[in-house]
Amino acid sequence: MFRASLSRLTQQTSKAAANASAVAASNKGSQRNRVAILVTAAAVGAGTVLALTRRKEADEYALPHDVSPAQFWSPPTRTQMIEALKQSSPHSLRSDGSLDHAKSLLMPSHQAVGHSPIPEVEHAYHSPEENDGEGFDLLIVGAGATGAGVALDGATRGLKVAMVDREDFGGETSSKSTKLIHGGVRYLEKAVKQLDWEQYKMVKEALRERKTFLHIAPYLTSPLPILIPAYSWWLIPYYYAGTFLYDLIAGKQNMGNSYVVSRNKALEAFPMLRAHNLAGGVVYYDGQQNDTRMNIALVLSAIQHGAVAANHCEVVALNKSDKGRIIGARLRDQMTGDEFDIRAKGVVNATGPFCDAIRRMDEPTASEIVSPSSGVHVTFPGYFSPRGMGLLDPATSDGRVIFFLPWQGATIAGTTDVACKVEPHPLPGEKEIEWILDEVRNYLNTDVTVKRSDVLSAWSGLRPLVKDPSAHDTQSLVRNHMIHVSDSGLLTISGGKWTTYREMAEQTVDRAVEAFNLKPIRGCVTSQVRLIGSHSWSRTMYVRLLQEFGLDTDVAFHLSNSYGDRAWSVCSIAKPTGERYPLHGIRLDSQLPYIEAEVRYATRSEFAVKATDFIARRSRMSFLNTEATIEALPRIVDIMGEELDWSETRKQAEFSNAILFMASMGVDMTRVSELAKESLVKARTWKDHNSPRHLSPALSASPVMST
Repeated sequence: MFRASLSRLTQQTSKAAANASAVAASNKGSQRNRVAILVTAAAVGAGTVLALTRRKEADEYALPHDVSPAQFWSPPTRTQMIEALKQSSPHSLRSDGSLDHAKSLLMPSHQAVGHSPIPEVEHAYHSPEENDGEGFDLLIVGAGATGAGVALDGATRGLKVAMVDREDFGGETSSKSTKLIHGGVRYLEKAVKQLDWEQYKMVKEALRERKTFLHIAPYLTSPLPILIPAYSWWLIPYYYAGTFLYDLIAGKQNMGNSYVVSRNKALEAFPMLRAHNLAGGVVYYDGQQNDTRMNIALVLSAIQHGAVAANHCEVVALNKSDKGRIIGARLRDQMTGDEFDIRAKGVVNATGPFCDAIRRMDEPTASEIVSPSSGVHVTFPGYFSPRGMGLLDPATSDGRVIFFLPWQGATIAGTTDVACKVEPHPLPGEKEIEWILDEVRNYLNTDVTVKRSDVLSAWSGLRPLVKDPSAHDTQSLVRNHMIHVSDSGLLTISGGKWTTYREMAEQTVDRAVEAFNLKPIRGCVTSQVRLIGSHSWSRTMYVRLLQEFGLDTDVAFHLSNSYGDRAWSVCSIAKPTGERYPLHGIRLDSQLPYIEAEVRYATRSEFAVKATDFIARRSRMSFLNTEATIEALPRIVDIMGEELDWSETRKQAEFSNAILFMASMGVDMTRVSELAKESLVKARTWKDHNSPRHLSPALSASPVMST
């Protein structure tokens, strides 16, 4: 009996304990569930906050006055720009708003009345009545990357800015770069090996600015992976250490992390690479751009924000006060020959390798500070490289580096580094071209034969290495850029490179504000202000263009990536082809994606007033294929003649001058001289009958759509 009672008691106790345990377990499970719910809620909340924060960061580029012009907006005409320069004031361009009502884009250039700076921007600047009689705040001489950058920086600060260039916008050095936006891995190597702090600072500055390009002009720039092949196993860790440091310096502005690839992966990424003794390689990221289209976007954006700009307008003298201070300049309109004076509180010399000529206008005995170097590049057909991978040879036969890059559907190789003289439109030397060909042959496999006839174009750009006139050691070159103000007030900015144009411009305007006692409305905002064409652009916009206008795919892609959201304006003036497909987009050449509407748009909205303005800078035809450009030239001249009301004599002169210009793009000088003697009447038949094109597999190869 006792045992039975004890057994029942034990069972009851065990059951109670089990129930207690179950309750405890249930409570613990509930507690865990509550914790899980709280953690999930916290994670969702944190994610929401992060998402909102990111959206806010993206929106920081949308300043109140950072707005897109209307679809049919076009800048004031060049005639109106010249008149504003003569008046030493931008007020005539926006005094009563009457210019806003004429849709210049939809009529020939010689009939157009341009628009004023768009109203959404105009409210941010000085009122038209505010004129102290001293003219512009700044006159910028030179409209390449640096000059256009200074104009945009000054205009967005609310300063009254004028800019002139004796050539076209970006007509010299700025159109003849390697097309890279980069910090410079070779500069970093030198900085480390030589313990050179200035080289290091230049790399760091460039890497910071590199990412800014993607924010302010996404349609003109893109990241590009570049392969460094290694033909010894020990070079792989050496290269990777350098690119890893490159990424580390870039920090959050990095475009992509570098990585090591095996031999097979290197050949897969770059099939044309020489396989013999290849150990592997390292891939790192830099940026690529369409340099002259970027230059035009800078100029148009500066004008949109109130600047006055004129190409083919030369400074012939600097005007000084009785006290010897520069108070303006005498200009010559090279299109008409008219000369006139312009008043300005400060003059900025941003003429790159030509800056010594302006400095001697200020002080005839000024010593030369430019030590020019020539960089030659050549263009190959697109099949010479994969579409999405570049190549860097870090150890050429003479110790220089050479890039081999896909660009605009073609392949460009360069550059050389040879001392030269300063001259307009320098010719690419045959010796330099052959050196590039030899280096390319060393890196490509035996299936790829590299011949001189494979060169579609070649050009030479002048790099303005400078000496600081204030330095005691006049032989030492400035590693980066140099800003100097003379005793009479000429501010010279020189040196540097495309990648750092924006920071150079910011520092230049900062110095000008101090030197000339200027009163800007705000500080620098150019790291946030998007360039014209960027506001409504997306990477798939070309699909919408294709669908709306019935364009060829490569044409739609080209227009989207050359004009951004302004491509809609180009397409709006494109004439029907008269074919079943494409519906719009009459090509200038069957092998290139350029269409006739681009010529009209260039004259109506981008200040193209010479045939060379279009073939070399509004489009990149002469850089991609010289033979195709020569064949299309008669039609280009005729379209520009319609737009600008040229006589037949003027058309013939434009045709001959453009042919002569092709010598600077690598066409044999003897052949250029012969073609320049041809009549335009006969040249119009080239496309149908007697084409001057030198036929070869290379010359008939067309750039195709890049991804």
